Amino acid sequence: MVDFTILAESVVGTCEVTVTYVSCRSFKEEQPNQPDHQEGCGEGSVKMADWITTNHIVKFVDDTTVVGLIRNDNDQDYREEVEQLVGWCRDNSLILNVEKTKEIIVDFRKNRPRHAPLLINNSAVEVVSSTKFLGVHITDNLTWTANTTSLVKRAQKRLYFLRRMRRARLPPPILTTFYRSTIDSIRTSCLTVWGGGCSAADWKNVRRVVRTAEWIIGGPLPSIKDISFQRCMSRACNIIRDPSHPHHGLFSPLPSGKRFRSIRCRSSRFCKSFFPAAIRLLNCC
Repeated sequence: MVDFTILAESVVGTCEVTVTYVSCRSFKEEQPNQPDHQEGCGEGSVKMADWITTNHIVKFVDDTTVVGLIRNDNDQDYREEVEQLVGWCRDNSLILNVEKTKEIIVDFRKNRPRHAPLLINNSAVEVVSSTKFLGVHITDNLTWTANTTSLVKRAQKRLYFLRRMRRARLPPPILTTFYRSTIDSIRTSCLTVWGGGCSAADWKNVRRVVRTAEWIIGGPLPSIKDISFQRCMSRACNIIRDPSHPHHGLFSPLPSGKRFRSIRCRSSRFCKSFFPAAIRLLNCC
């Protein structure tokens, strides 16, 4: 059984392992075997390694996330990765803020062992049950209730402005444009990441915003499920057309050339995630 360590976050630089994450963050997670991590990424961009064997680093502007996979309770490689990052920051006159560094551990075993604290500069990194990474709320049980709840709250706040525009007797086309640009853009943020793993209660919570907006505008709006389907297909087609994409190899065509090889899934959680779901959609078209 694999266990995960995640997310450590600090001020100048971030390391995440997931499941730990350092700004620097760190994160440990269960994944199939993958190549070594890649480093070096320009500001404002994200670089992620392909499937990994132990660790990889994700960089975004001044945040760095260390993602580590732990097997058989052997986290030595993960801890060495964090130590190397801390040493690199020290050698380059960068200071990691340990108070802002968080670690999140994803472990689905029934009898979870007690994990030794991760130390940075002789200070223990706080272990959290959830964190926010690039606008998406990630929890240690990999459910999306916290993320959808946050998105719905942000969208509902902007419904107030839609009501004010209706009272001003603006025509429905303008109301629809405002909804799509300021409300729907929030509600569907990173939809391909969390859409497949949502529970029925999460979808109901998201659809409530759409129904309210439809009543205010006085006309139908696109279904969240339809938008999820379209974006999933679009993202999958873009990956297939881009041989340089880290996960291009996951879309492996069968000898017939008409379908793609399905990814073997051992859990419904993984089965509902983006890549297995995208392949099923492509094979059904």
